Amino acid sequence: MNDSDILKIFQDEKAYLTGHFLLSSGLHSPNYMQCALVLQKPWIAEKICKELAKALQGRKIDAVIGPALGGMIISYEMGRALKVRSLFAERVGGLFTLRRGFSIKKNERLLVVEDVITTGKSIYEVIDLAERGGARIEAVASVVDRSDGAAVFTQDFHALLKLRIRAYRPEDCPMCREKKIPLVKPGSQEMKNT
Repeated sequence: MNDSDILKIFQDEKAYLTGHFLLSSGLHSPNYMQCALVLQKPWIAEKICKELAKALQGRKIDAVIGPALGGMIISYEMGRALKVRSLFAERVGGLFTLRRGFSIKKNERLLVVEDVITTGKSIYEVIDLAERGGARIEAVASVVDRSDGAAVFTQDFHALLKLRIRAYRPEDCPMCREKKIPLVKPGSQEMKNT
């Protein structure tokens, strides 16, 4: 699968959205990749993650971890494709932590995954959590990299789709200045009509 194949999946599933979006990073964007609309179909999630797992063949990986919410399904499907455990980290008091009995072993080799990377903030935080737990990060992977090179990792990074989508600080956002398109937070109630 190449970039156009992955983008076509997002377009076919109406998961490549246009509007005025508030991203989890706090940035504003005219486009949003709503992975949940793609991942709601397990056969597509499995296909995408099997393709992403091909880039990691030959690596010794003991487990996969991703941030909740976006990285949960990717972690599960990558764990299945690689035949290793799947974990996810959750925010508690603003910080990622392991809950639900999950644990990381000292020197465990982890793959850190996410659905869409914009700034890399969630991935950096999960890497920090895992390393504090004694793990070694073997690689980072995502379905979509929309960071335009802003997200830089010391580990090998693999993305199925690299897409340049503009993102603006709120004070620099042309859509806010024009006041024609209301700002919505993806996944919120307002998104139902978008």
